[in-house]
Amino acid sequence: MKRTVRRNLAGLMFLLALASHAIGVQAEEPAPVTVYYNRACADCLHYVDGTVVPLLQEAGYTDLSYKDYINEPANRTELLSRSDELGVRHDLQSHLTLFVGERIILEGHAPEHVVSDLLAAPSDAFERILIYQDEMNGATEYTAWGFRGEPQTFALETPISEYLAYLEEHDELPPPDATQGSERDLLPLVLTTGFLDGLNPCAFAVLLFFIAFLFTIRRTSASIWAMGLVYVGAIYLAYFLIGLGLMRAVLFVNDHHLMAKIGSWLVIAVGLINVKDYFFPQLPIHVRIPTIAHRTIQDWLKRATFPAAAVGGFLVGLCTFPCSGGIYVAIVGLLATRATYAQGVGYLGLYNLAFVVPLLIILAGVGNRRVMHRIRLAEQSSRRWVRLVSGLAMVAVGAIILIWFV
Repeated sequence: MKRTVRRNLAGLMFLLALASHAIGVQAEEPAPVTVYYNRACADCLHYVDGTVVPLLQEAGYTDLSYKDYINEPANRTELLSRSDELGVRHDLQSHLTLFVGERIILEGHAPEHVVSDLLAAPSDAFERILIYQDEMNGATEYTAWGFRGEPQTFALETPISEYLAYLEEHDELPPPDATQGSERDLLPLVLTTGFLDGLNPCAFAVLLFFIAFLFTIRRTSASIWAMGLVYVGAIYLAYFLIGLGLMRAVLFVNDHHLMAKIGSWLVIAVGLINVKDYFFPQLPIHVRIPTIAHRTIQDWLKRATFPAAAVGGFLVGLCTFPCSGGIYVAIVGLLATRATYAQGVGYLGLYNLAFVVPLLIILAGVGNRRVMHRIRLAEQSSRRWVRLVSGLAMVAVGAIILIWFV
């Protein structure tokens, strides 16, 4: 009996030892590595395969997976979701992202010596760290962030040990703001900029011309309303399709933040031109529908049919983009960095809904010819004021996006 008990105890201890060894081996296994990249970026693949992968293999990381977020939109959704869960700041997200488990995050082309030192660092050196270097060539500095306090920027040759020492000395640094980069600030920005973009005297003038012409040929109010809705709907469709094209183009470009910045500066430039038109209308460079296009649009609208209204509205949508497209480029670039593709399409729909609201407000007065006449007179007399107000608002929006969003 005693022998049996001893054998059972010995067997149990042996099994416990095996289990303990298995758990220890499992704990020591390196974390999986995931690379989110743009297949069209040859420099990115060269950097990953030629610089990072050898360092990973040398450190024992063998579980490596590549995920193209351009040709596979689901991968972009996964990337954004994972970044949000880990608290990655939007201003530190790059065109190339590499997760070494959840502990090391490389955004862009991190310096080789920094990656090597991080992979060799002891487990207690940091809880989680992010390295950001968004330039592919000619970089002079990189940014490090330990998910507390503010990110620190160093010269490219500076060892990461300098930042790790900084973290150790400042262990009281606060964690990242949970509201930083949240989507709550996107919706009001999208709706506000869409409405501002829709305050376009060019589109107002064409719609009022169209309505006045329909009154002249004695169309009923119901007919004018219906044809006006077709016109506005075609503008919505044209601008929405432009937005989809911009989004695909921005996603294809490696630097999404750069596109948002370019769009913001375009907004400021267009706004300054509108302000110039108020004070110095005689000076060259104006933001308006070209004369040739204006005549073509009027020719279509004078046909006074639903298909012609659709064509005219579509042309107005296309020709309006050069007038105020800077806002659109900035918003699309911002959406590319802050939302998944599906979310971005939804925001575009809301943006364009706000964009046509001013036209729908004008269309609401169709039932009364006198009201429409007064609206047309008011539009003509206040056109310069509208340009001034919209111009100042564009400058403000461009500055806000540059300062707080990108």
